[in-house]
Amino acid sequence: MQANAGTGAAETESMLRNGRAPLPVSIRVLNVPEAPGPLRVAAGAWLIGAGSSADLVINQPTVSRRHLAVELVAEGVLLRDLGSRNGTFYLGQRVRELVVTPGTRVRLGNVEIAIELDASALADVDEGPARYGELVGAAPVMRQLFGMLERLEGSLVNVLIEGESGTGKELLARAIHRSSPVAAGPLIAINCGAIHPTLVQSELFGHKKGAFTGAGEARLGAFQAADGGTLFLDEVGELPLDVQPMLLRVLEERAVTPLGENRVRPVRVRVLAATNRTLRERISAGAFRDDLYYRLNVVNLKVPPLRERGEDVALLARLFAKNAGVAELPASILREICERSWPGNARELRHAVECYVVMGALPEFAALSRPALAHLLCEFADITRPYQELKDTLLEAFTRSYVSRLVESTHGNISEASRISGLERSYLNKLSNRLGVKR
Repeated sequence: MQANAGTGAAETESMLRNGRAPLPVSIRVLNVPEAPGPLRVAAGAWLIGAGSSADLVINQPTVSRRHLAVELVAEGVLLRDLGSRNGTFYLGQRVRELVVTPGTRVRLGNVEIAIELDASALADVDEGPARYGELVGAAPVMRQLFGMLERLEGSLVNVLIEGESGTGKELLARAIHRSSPVAAGPLIAINCGAIHPTLVQSELFGHKKGAFTGAGEARLGAFQAADGGTLFLDEVGELPLDVQPMLLRVLEERAVTPLGENRVRPVRVRVLAATNRTLRERISAGAFRDDLYYRLNVVNLKVPPLRERGEDVALLARLFAKNAGVAELPASILREICERSWPGNARELRHAVECYVVMGALPEFAALSRPALAHLLCEFADITRPYQELKDTLLEAFTRSYVSRLVESTHGNISEASRISGLERSYLNKLSNRLGVKR
């Protein structure tokens, strides 16, 4: 196994000239009695070996005097075996040169080392500006987030974005991509919860013609489409459990195998993932793999809900109005906006402002309040029926209602309905036909 490290090194050199260094890492020795303390790797070249001149001295028989050279690059860490006698191994294969991400374990002879993001990498980050890309926020929690985004600009490590629906996780992903070393490459977004479970593998990794029933032509998967850029996996917690090991393997090997093919295709992709659910709870429930979680969660960013940044409500309302062609909102409307709660966060606020621009009045609260919804669900919960049966009935009723209203609101325009819902056009078509929704 050998990685193409030249590009990463060139990017790192460029970023250092621009004052944007990759995030530092820490290297720990795991299975050695009285192991040496961890090595903090920042800019420059570092040496690991048994010789006294090494930056991290591992005095073990299977470790050569000059065993491994380590250097930060945008994607993580460039490892170069220096002709060691007992070799450097990753995933059971001997390697000469390889780029790995934090969270990786590598073996030098019989000694295992862990490469982790340094604890100080994102600690004590200064507050950033009040705007970052398309994101706006003067509240301290947002400016702290923007400061972290500035610190990330020199790295291509995987990022897990957590936040409630409507907080702007996709906008955050776009901002990260546009300020990254691969900004010139594509940004491909996939909503993992909007793809039919049987199609997830094909959507992510692609397939050849005839790979399965209905595969009338070859399809390029999201990883290959994002090659040289960024892949954004929205609602990653909804990934089917049987696909998760495949995703983990792609992240580890930086290569995909499309369905129906035996040929492995290398890909160079920075992965951003987002979720509005607590993945640790999904792990406890057996619905999400902990090893995949740690691979995606190299850096964790939390997008605060609007209720935690109340001072930004008026700021955002004015911005949404300006984008909709209104220079200034009346004081009475702005006051009413600031007095309302926004459980749907910035997305709900934007829709309300756009409604005002079109209709001349703010919409009533169309969304069911949480207490009312909880009451209705309690009424619906017939404990004499099996859980799965009742859940399927409720989901079917919701899906039918949602798709019907969606198709009606777009006057049967499936392309527009697909854009609004985040569902794949082909899947939405099949769903409409199955439910008998007329277009």
